Amino acid sequence: MKKLLHIIATPRGEDSRTLKVSREFLEAFSKKNPECKIDELNVAAVNLPSLTVKMIYGKYVLLGGQELTEKLKDAWNPIERLIERFLSSDGYLISTPMWNFGIPYPLKQYIDLIVQPKYLFRYTDKGIEGLVKNRKMVVITSRGGDYGTESPFHAYDFQEPYLRAIFGFIGITDIIFINAQPMDAMGPDVQSKKIEEARAAARKIAESFT
Repeated sequence: MKKLLHIIATPRGEDSRTLKVSREFLEAFSKKNPECKIDELNVAAVNLPSLTVKMIYGKYVLLGGQELTEKLKDAWNPIERLIERFLSSDGYLISTPMWNFGIPYPLKQYIDLIVQPKYLFRYTDKGIEGLVKNRKMVVITSRGGDYGTESPFHAYDFQEPYLRAIFGFIGITDIIFINAQPMDAMGPDVQSKKIEEARAAARKIAESFT
């Protein structure tokens, strides 16, 4: 792996429980893969482009199988730069807390910007084909409550199913989740224990993530 794109969706910086686990992953990964470039994109800190009318019109042009006009190409330049950055990576690490059972809105905005026809997927006679193939992804999350498979609140987890669905749609099906949970519901002692468990899992996964 030559380049790993680290997509950060938390605005909390050093106070982020999610990044405590992600840093453990990156440290172990970098030791195992010293030549791999880590490209960090904090979608919670950068000014992502807003979807303008021209951008949306361009999307429908592409969905219709047509080419963009010069005016629409100019409007699409910010989107294309994000897409090129995404596609130039061999693997992905997403660091995201759970917000209201799902993902933070900056991460959703980023996904809505890059998942575009002809770039990350296309329509064929056999159906939809994802164009981002043979790549791996690790998603590290932190959740205030416990939404694991044995939890009575598991049905409220719209985070993992959505991320598996949208990235599977574009061809990334090798996705590993490390969920630090619960972070708030059972007090600071449980929080510390669960973070350490997630960090241990992150170190182990990093060693085989190539």
